[in-house]
Amino acid sequence: MKKMKKILLVEDDPNLGLLLQDYLQLKGKFDVVLCTDGEEGLRAFNKQSFDLCILDVMMPKKDGFTLGKDIRKINAQVPIIFATAKTMLEDKSAAYDLGGDDYITKPFRIEELLLRINAMFKRVSNKIEGAEEAAETQFTIGDYTFDYTTQIITNGDQQQKLSTKEAELLRLLCLKKNTVLTREEALLSIWHDDNYFNGRSMDVFLSKLRKYLKGDPKVEIINVHGKGYKLLVS
Repeated sequence: MKKMKKILLVEDDPNLGLLLQDYLQLKGKFDVVLCTDGEEGLRAFNKQSFDLCILDVMMPKKDGFTLGKDIRKINAQVPIIFATAKTMLEDKSAAYDLGGDDYITKPFRIEELLLRINAMFKRVSNKIEGAEEAAETQFTIGDYTFDYTTQIITNGDQQQKLSTKEAELLRLLCLKKNTVLTREEALLSIWHDDNYFNGRSMDVFLSKLRKYLKGDPKVEIINVHGKGYKLLVS
């Protein structure tokens, strides 16, 4: 079961705070903890783990910018959205300087806030997935093992050393195993240009990879017409 995202909402207007809390819990399916001043918000952040913070700027006891600064000392990664009636450029600049990830000006539509929250979570998710992919260097391809770091394919006591571009191309295919790797994605990722000549060069590298992997009938690199390539491992 997918874990529900938890949001810290700090808003000193009780009516607006309850409205936002109810809407985000109902429509966004989030677990929303509502606090009505900065000090209460900091206590909540210290006690619980949150996936995102929405901080009103103009609050009693501790304003949103100060709270955001305190939160950043505790957690440098948690996304922060500042919400305020202030429209001055200096205020927006201050929000980002303090480590804020987004800034929404009051009055705003609740639907817009939800869109921004979902966009924020998507960016965070993509960043995590990208980091995980970047860290992945060891792959199993049927009877073969592929070490991207050493650029070597191994099958039993047989080894095949790959060129840098062969290794980069095989890694992309492995990351997309049994799904389509588009021709454009491969060319832009490895050659940084999807022109005709780079495309012909990639076709040569694909032919070589097919030759290196032909010892296992369960492994196949196929062309997907009009789209790209697929590394099939049955």
